[in-house]
Amino acid sequence: QVQLVESGGGLVQAGGSLTLSCAASGRTFSTYVMGWFRQAPGKERRAVAAITRAGMSTVYADSVKGRFAISRDNAKNTVYLQMNSLSPEDTAVYYCAAGLTTTGRPDEVIYWGQGTQVTVSS
Repeated sequence: QVQLVESGGGLVQAGGSLTLSCAASGRTFSTYVMGWFRQAPGKERRAVAAITRAGMSTVYADSVKGRFAISRDNAKNTVYLQMNSLSPEDTAVYYCAAGLTTTGRPDEVIYWGQGTQVTVSS
């Protein structure tokens, strides 16, 4: 069992930056592909970024490439999402996820965090 707790969300002006953190419980963190999803009001939950078990490879949604960076620290059981050049279109609840597959489908995620709200004002 893995429990995920996100932090770092909040209100930021367009063009600003935020860093989300996701702390995982348990001793199996390093065995999971980790990722971040987001869900805006009235929209489906979509994958934003993912990182492999050792952190050697990352993948991003086209909408955030070049602006967001995912990283992980297996010694601290934590995954991060650095978000730069934020725009109002990035406003959503951001969810940490463990156990993603290559499809990036939400229904294939094993564990979810509770989500953290990110609001970008124009």
